[in-house]
Amino acid sequence: MEDAEYIRIVHKYLDTIYRVALSGSKNPHDAEDIVQSTFLKLLENKKEFQDEEHIRKWLIRVTINEANSLWRSFWRKKVISFEETLKEPEFFEPEQSELFWAVQKLSPKYREVTYLYYYEEYSIKEIAKLLHISETAIQTRLMRAREKLREQLKEAWK
Repeated sequence: MEDAEYIRIVHKYLDTIYRVALSGSKNPHDAEDIVQSTFLKLLENKKEFQDEEHIRKWLIRVTINEANSLWRSFWRKKVISFEETLKEPEFFEPEQSELFWAVQKLSPKYREVTYLYYYEEYSIKEIAKLLHISETAIQTRLMRAREKLREQLKEAWK
């Protein structure tokens, strides 16, 4: 991959990859590490991409894998909780902030699909391919995530 192409891809997808990493890690410092690892893998990648969407999907998949690896690590199990270290991102409306944090409190399997569906606007079919699970499983996870969000946001939901 040429330097100019690599720089273009980094500039274009940096924000998206950071948001996916933050969603997966719940910590801005870990998210930055995940982003760095993801773009390092892109630099080392030898395969050709078909188009822009292929690049985007590949980057998101690598980011999710990196976040999952972080959660499985021994070191990660021995650190303080994310509530103690997390800084709140800035939102224009308080409702957006409340909803974002409610999504972040979901278990990882619900948080991933909710984030990809609502924030990244992937279809159920695309999410199923990204996560290597069935479309039915994605639909079920989205339904359960909505139920959990409805319970968390009772006052705001009405």
